[in-house]
Amino acid sequence: MYNLSCYNPSSFILVGIPGLEKFHIWIGIPFCVIYVVAIVGNSILLYLIAVEHSLHEPMFFFLSMLATTDLVLSTATVPKLLSNLWLGSQEISFSGCLTQMFFLHFSFVVDSAILLAMAFDRYVAICFPLRYTTILTPQVIIKLVVGIVVRSFSVILPDVFLLKRLPFCRTRIIPHTYCEHIGVARLSSADISVNIWYGFSVPLMTVISDVIFIAISYTFILRAVFHLSSQGARQKALSTCGSHVCVILMFYTPAFFSILAHRFGHSVPRNMLILFANLYVAIPPALNPIVYGVKTKQIQEKFILLFSLKKTQ
Repeated sequence: MYNLSCYNPSSFILVGIPGLEKFHIWIGIPFCVIYVVAIVGNSILLYLIAVEHSLHEPMFFFLSMLATTDLVLSTATVPKLLSNLWLGSQEISFSGCLTQMFFLHFSFVVDSAILLAMAFDRYVAICFPLRYTTILTPQVIIKLVVGIVVRSFSVILPDVFLLKRLPFCRTRIIPHTYCEHIGVARLSSADISVNIWYGFSVPLMTVISDVIFIAISYTFILRAVFHLSSQGARQKALSTCGSHVCVILMFYTPAFFSILAHRFGHSVPRNMLILFANLYVAIPPALNPIVYGVKTKQIQEKFILLFSLKKTQ
């Protein structure tokens, strides 16, 4: 029975942010505001893209995918964080922990792949404007979407089975606010070298390959833009990429900083690393719809039209 409970633990304890327990209530307030902004912003974005036929283009379809994935990412982590900080609800079931871990990592890899698809969309739009509709046909877009989901699912699903095979006989206390693969694996008394190798290498390599292809796409984009004879045409072409570049920087910069901080920042306090990890999963989903709303003229116009119509009714 003891061994059985080791391999099938009933629950884990998420301790929250160690060392900042007396500030938990106050820390939860900005996270709640950020989460509400993410839910409202992405929901409005999805609504506009769904009801406005002028937004039924490949770029906005990928944007709707990004908004959906951002909703999954923030919902997988922030509600549990708030219940932990405000209600002291630290316990999470083993299956709940695995589910949270899966959707957290799955959303991250999907987000990265969507940003690559959006870079490809901008590459085709700027480098092959006359062939845009013939290259990015509905069939091609469906294949891209299926490829994104299948690749992400195939990369992250093994994490679940790598954790299920481990015994957890020593401690079930997770010094974090959410479950992530390596953090949970380190609680096991067994050898976790396979978890470390797979958990860091495979998902990271998929994301790094996305970054490389995004960089290649923008190299071709910049070369095409600077070959344009008109200054106005250059500015217009670059403006269509502005929001995408901002979202790329918001997504990858904190991610790589967090990875480097965990690997080399041994002098950084643990509670600061946990706080930053939570900001990373909460802030980009809230800022992405704002960036696209401000920098994309079509969305901005539809947003203003939507609220002006509501005021006149």
